[in-house]
Amino acid sequence: MTGITSAWSALGGDPALLARVTTVPREGALAAHLPARELARSCVGACALAAAELGARRAGLAEVPEVRVDDGAVAAAFHSERLVRIDGRTPVSFAPLSRFWPAADGWVRTHANYPHHRARLLGALDLAEDASVDDVADRIGGRPALEVEEAVYGAGGLAVALRTPEEWDGHAQATAVAARPLVERERTAPARARTLPPLPATTPLLPAAGLRVLDLTRVLAGPVATRTLALLGADVLRLDAPTLPELADQHADTGFGKRSALLDLSTDRATFEELLASADVVVTGYRPGALDRFGLSPEALAERRPGLVVAQVSAWGAYGPWAGRRGFDSLVQVATGIAATEGADGRPGALPAQALDHGTGYLLAAAVLRALTEQSYDGGGRTVRLALARTAQWLTGGLRPDPVPGTPYEGPDAWVAETAGALGKLRHALPPVSFAGGPADWARPPVPWGSDPARWNQR
Repeated sequence: MTGITSAWSALGGDPALLARVTTVPREGALAAHLPARELARSCVGACALAAAELGARRAGLAEVPEVRVDDGAVAAAFHSERLVRIDGRTPVSFAPLSRFWPAADGWVRTHANYPHHRARLLGALDLAEDASVDDVADRIGGRPALEVEEAVYGAGGLAVALRTPEEWDGHAQATAVAARPLVERERTAPARARTLPPLPATTPLLPAAGLRVLDLTRVLAGPVATRTLALLGADVLRLDAPTLPELADQHADTGFGKRSALLDLSTDRATFEELLASADVVVTGYRPGALDRFGLSPEALAERRPGLVVAQVSAWGAYGPWAGRRGFDSLVQVATGIAATEGADGRPGALPAQALDHGTGYLLAAAVLRALTEQSYDGGGRTVRLALARTAQWLTGGLRPDPVPGTPYEGPDAWVAETAGALGKLRHALPPVSFAGGPADWARPPVPWGSDPARWNQR
């Protein structure tokens, strides 16, 4: 429970409520050198407790429902993008150019799953669009790792040189990250206490029912957060630019419970403003500052929509020399020393799941739920921020392995279900957020990317 206690404290939760949490340890779940199992359990446990707290508040329950965190369910959920099957087909997790490369003096990891990132990587290496894996290997192999990192980032691509924990600790970005709390929480513009419609004390209890969430996220951490809010009853509308399609398999995994619409903010601000006017929460997952030119900074949003909860997630944080850099879980693991710690025989390794993405996603959802609970007492707008690099710092320096091994983890099959929908027959991991009377699965399967109108459901 130490990790859940730490996460709950970072969220500003009442420590007395921790007595409502029960854990089911399973030996071998998310096995790693670092305490990945404890990270995952802590993030999910804190999220489930935040959901139960808000549900009790809205339903007028005498006490917060009991929360149960099972390592098996958590491990399956943290592998959701690997477990999903679409009509029996296994998705491709990483593109050929998203991998580790030996450099002249170390290792580099690149991320090129999206076509535009692949093009920028090849451009930085002065290679043609049809360059092969061997071509890239030859070009990186002759250059120092840090030189490759800077060249690719300078071209708008994604590459990170492998660092040891000690090397990361001496980096200015690590210093900036460590100076921030795990969950940054800020009260913004004054507003009266939020009055949420009461919930019937029936099953399933949906703490976020009736809430409207604008989902401006991509990839994994942000979509995991909004997928969780959708599980809990929120009307989640994901908005994407028509020119930046999401990877189809990724969307199939993270789109459960949501609607998906296309909106070009550069040409149709009126539609966005109409959506914002009745939104309760806005979640963003782009690098810090990327959306500010559209009037989507937390300050600008709060000014136009007093009482709004704004939740932001980024790779490196909104501070320090890397504040404006793009990043993904795999790259943060490489920079922060995780890949070096998890490696063997001179080669870098990785956590058994994209645990920074998933863990930060559940913490982000928890921060939104706690903000809504706080607002129901004393009003005010709220901004919450999380960063994958700060979650990594917690994993490497703040968490300890659980001395209780538990029963053996026998794989994810007990926590996998099948759902038919517009995308086909989907095999998927069940949600790990579990509390007495809460939902066991999403109310609807994912829809094709961009297939919904950009408007809210009727309340």
